[in-house]
Amino acid sequence: MATKAVTVLGEKIRTQRKRLKLTLDQLAEKTASSKSYIWELENRPVVRPSAEKIARIADVFGVTVEFLLDDAKQEFAESDADQVFFRRVTQLDPAKRAQLEKFLKAIDDDE
Repeated sequence: MATKAVTVLGEKIRTQRKRLKLTLDQLAEKTASSKSYIWELENRPVVRPSAEKIARIADVFGVTVEFLLDDAKQEFAESDADQVFFRRVTQLDPAKRAQLEKFLKAIDDDE
């Protein structure tokens, strides 16, 4: 059963990497990994990546960790995109968060 989960993970990583037109080298650089490590994630039947690596990969792809790890999720849903957006907002420093809130208010006032 663990083999299947990792295989699905590998397929998702490969699919998302290709969707963004990233090479193995480019994804490795963006996630502070090696090219061989990314290749292993995509191709080996059993790999146990760290939570930190999976989180970095999810950030690069703009998806949730849950999407990558859940075998049942084959498509990235709108609710998943919302989770990614809200996570990014909560990680903003106070000044940038205030700018975003001001921008959202201005957009809302236009309607």
